[in-house]
Amino acid sequence: MSIKILGIIPARYESTRLPGKLLLPIFGKTLIQRTFENACQSKVLDKLLIATDDERIFKHVKEFGGHPIMTSLDCPTGTDRLAEVLHKDPQWQQVQAVVNIQGDEPCVDVQAIDQAVKLLMDDPIASMATLITPLNNKEEALSSSIVKCIKDTNNNALYFSRNLIPSNKKHGFNPLANYYRHIGLYVYRPEFLLHYQKLPSTPLQLEEDLEQLKILEHGYRIKVAMTNHESIGIDIPEDIQKLEKWLCKQNIFS
Repeated sequence: MSIKILGIIPARYESTRLPGKLLLPIFGKTLIQRTFENACQSKVLDKLLIATDDERIFKHVKEFGGHPIMTSLDCPTGTDRLAEVLHKDPQWQQVQAVVNIQGDEPCVDVQAIDQAVKLLMDDPIASMATLITPLNNKEEALSSSIVKCIKDTNNNALYFSRNLIPSNKKHGFNPLANYYRHIGLYVYRPEFLLHYQKLPSTPLQLEEDLEQLKILEHGYRIKVAMTNHESIGIDIPEDIQKLEKWLCKQNIFS
């Protein structure tokens, strides 16, 4: 099989904080189109699909030349949606790795994508890999819409939270502490992706509403790659303004 690294963008229409956000226009292109076109620049991806549960997104992806796959409405997480894609077409189960690129992460640096894939490929024990970046902004560090991560000395994730981690006795932001923002990108081995779908939900996953915690709670390792490249996830309306400012700085208007 010529396709070794498969990229999939899970594209759910409904969103708790910002419904329909993937179809919102940003300088003439929708959020999902910008995410797709950015990810297409990765040198390591052999194929890039968009897995959606919505006819509007499916039609739109067709219109801009993407490769949509319709999935069910009842996928509880984006990872479950990827697993459904593998079940729908067994050829995808033969790839070496599957990359989950969040539909609301339109400016993940493609070199970071390649870095995360290499991290997993270089560690035969790890089940999956993801990315983090330094978080020095107090407002963002305290925001519940931005997921934080802490890791061990071997670059394995210890915990993810919407709250500030690590914490301290004063329960406040410490400018001298090392905070890391989690970037919404995962790389899985296909066999683990299919196994993930069978794992029951876990208390911390449900409490924090973070699918990656289910993996840690079941005792699997998540390798973490550090990147200094900026990324902006779109979770609330204010994030769109941040993205527009970033696009202006990069001189990207089309």
